[in-house]
Amino acid sequence: MNEALLARYEATLQGLARKDRLRRLAPRAGLDFSSNDYLGLAACKRLGDAVAAAIARGTPVGATGSRLLRGNAPEHEELEAHAAAFFGAERALCFGGGYIANFAILTALPQKGDLLVLDEFAHASMHEGARAGRAQFVLAAHNDVDAVEDQIARWRAEGGMGRVWIAVESLYSMGGDCAPLETLVALADRHEAFIIVDEAHATGVWGPDGRGLAVAFKGRDNILALHTCGKALGASGALVTGPRTLCDYLVNRSRPFIYATAPSPLMAVAAREALAMLADEPMRRIQLHERIAVAGRQLAERCGIKPSGTQIQPVVIGDNRRTMAVAAALQARGFDIRGIRPPTVPEGTSRLRISLTLNVDKAAISAMIDALVEALAQNDQR
Repeated sequence: MNEALLARYEATLQGLARKDRLRRLAPRAGLDFSSNDYLGLAACKRLGDAVAAAIARGTPVGATGSRLLRGNAPEHEELEAHAAAFFGAERALCFGGGYIANFAILTALPQKGDLLVLDEFAHASMHEGARAGRAQFVLAAHNDVDAVEDQIARWRAEGGMGRVWIAVESLYSMGGDCAPLETLVALADRHEAFIIVDEAHATGVWGPDGRGLAVAFKGRDNILALHTCGKALGASGALVTGPRTLCDYLVNRSRPFIYATAPSPLMAVAAREALAMLADEPMRRIQLHERIAVAGRQLAERCGIKPSGTQIQPVVIGDNRRTMAVAAALQARGFDIRGIRPPTVPEGTSRLRISLTLNVDKAAISAMIDALVEALAQNDQR
């Protein structure tokens, strides 16, 4: 083994370890307070039965090619038609996952000469797409509509002549807070701008029938939404919904769509069934919202933590080492809660990300908060 070849990588890993930022894969263990399976669909019987029935009637496991070659299965087209109707869009387009879908959108749609304004806390896939794309891009302070408008005004004053694109998450994955969509849409209208809304953590949980937080603006020519299938829908993949022209453009100009093997037709079956379940089984959302209320109330009363009001509840600790120690203490008690460190979150804001799902009941939530109170006290910084 030539150690010199690997020296720079080993040095990087050692540096991460010294900063308490080294990542490791860990098995699933304990009660689920970390997954994005918000509605408990991933292992539910109805979804499993839909996939089993599809296999029985001959639906293949693999797509066998890209959508533009032989990979375009009837199941993909059925999912897209159903999703377009469900989300109130002209068209839906199926991708292999949310990360690649965000990357595809931002590298294909904003053009050279355009401006892309990205919320500073938007998902990493949006940042990667912005860096790889052709448009000039700038960051705006989180959920600060005035900051977005200031960036647009500055760009125009400097001679910017193209279109403006604004990219946000509707519900932020690490903070559990929501974007001011109504104000942002009004801003976009004033500037004839497009808005890209990543609904990954809102789809299935928020909005009528779980249609997301951007559903109030459905049918607009200037809004493109991304709905992931691997979170509340319990499957995998992603759906981009919006104007037909923009979706058709992605089919023709988005390299991640053109050159990638299509998603499994079985996952298209699962995602379509999950969308049907959102309309058929509203009690799942009601029960989840009850758990959100219970957790928020107890966190406020017992820990002095401001509830996020959503299924994602951050507990900001700050120090990397203490964050991981608290997480380890909770895991040892049987609660699967993970520590989140930079660069996923800003320096000095390491946190626990508590995810509320139907995989745990109210009694488990109360027991988890008992353990959290003890773990925070035991790992208090003095």
